[in-house]
Amino acid sequence: MTGSAIDGLDRKILQALQEDGRATNVELSARVHLSAPQCFRRVRALEERGVIRRYAAQVQPEPLGIGVTAYVSLNIAGAQFGRVRDIEASIRAFPQILECHTVSGDYDYLLKVVARDLKSLSQFLTDRLMQLPGVDDVRSMICLEEIKAGAPLPVDP
Repeated sequence: MTGSAIDGLDRKILQALQEDGRATNVELSARVHLSAPQCFRRVRALEERGVIRRYAAQVQPEPLGIGVTAYVSLNIAGAQFGRVRDIEASIRAFPQILECHTVSGDYDYLLKVVARDLKSLSQFLTDRLMQLPGVDDVRSMICLEEIKAGAPLPVDP
């Protein structure tokens, strides 16, 4: 999907939905100054094209007993690169890992990991993540304070 395939009305719809994903079609159409049927068709088209991936609630971690967030850098042993897809599948299966990105630089992956507390994080890293065949080096950075939470994507070109 290229940015040029999204026009100004689509951008307004995307901005509004990122601000309030529970808005009704009538509310959304009023915000973007479009008729309700036209707005509905555009939203469905954005969903079908994969521009809108999903709808979700943003949940505070503390009420769930999640007190620690860490960014974890991970390397795969050079001889194990043939297993990279198996390692990635294992990473996807861990609910504690919220995000995983391949990165340039000194490490192969950057993970966003959550845990109940520091002891739980340590146990997860030592007993689970570092035990994956092919994982060579793991380094973690503990988040001290969240300054800006997952923000909406900028929709302006």
